[in-house]
Amino acid sequence: MRWTDDAIVLNTQPHGEGALIVQLLTHERGRHAGLVRGGQSPRLRALYQAGNCIQATWTGRLAEHLGTYQGEFLASHAARLMDEPKQLLALSAATAVIERALPEREPHPACYEGMLVLLDALEGDHWAEVYVSWELAVLADLGFALGLDSCAANPDWQETPNDQLAYVSPKTGRAVSLSAGEPYHERLLVLPGFLLGRGKGGDEEVGQGLALSGYFLERHVFHPQDRQLPDARRRLSELFITR
Repeated sequence: MRWTDDAIVLNTQPHGEGALIVQLLTHERGRHAGLVRGGQSPRLRALYQAGNCIQATWTGRLAEHLGTYQGEFLASHAARLMDEPKQLLALSAATAVIERALPEREPHPACYEGMLVLLDALEGDHWAEVYVSWELAVLADLGFALGLDSCAANPDWQETPNDQLAYVSPKTGRAVSLSAGEPYHERLLVLPGFLLGRGKGGDEEVGQGLALSGYFLERHVFHPQDRQLPDARRRLSELFITR
């Protein structure tokens, strides 16, 4: 069997004396692993660097086999972020989240397209806000979308300047208004305004957004696998903790 698909490199692991096992996020086939013979050579290590976009050709006798990869370079992102440690950490966090969150060989084209948007955004001014929105989109694609368009505690709620959506219920994943949530706000997650189009975000709101998306990633995706958030993802959150 043989197929060719556009892909984003997620991770590599040495295999034997000179090969690599490469995890890719492909456009049509989701997260998919394969063996790269000679992958530990300097040339191929540079090609299969996490965050690189490649055209991958997979070959295997049967679909369920590991198979082998050959790749052609399309675009590099990690190399362009070498002087931006925060963005480079966000790239590491994103690839680790996708590698652990997506079932292997299950198509998730929306996750692939969203990852491309994030990779481009990492070179812009509002990369952190885009990252938070990207994690929420990953949750939605996995079937765990948050309900951020109305107040869960008051079906008749209508937005006013003094009563906007301000919290998210950790039980239901639905938004709660300022008035409805104030009596028990300590038990709710903060809903940053930039996720609703109110303002441009900033470090404090990004920290709130990472806490929000991280909570539901752990609850719905990682805890059922007896896993925690990846180390890179936890370190990314620490960058935005207000002291």
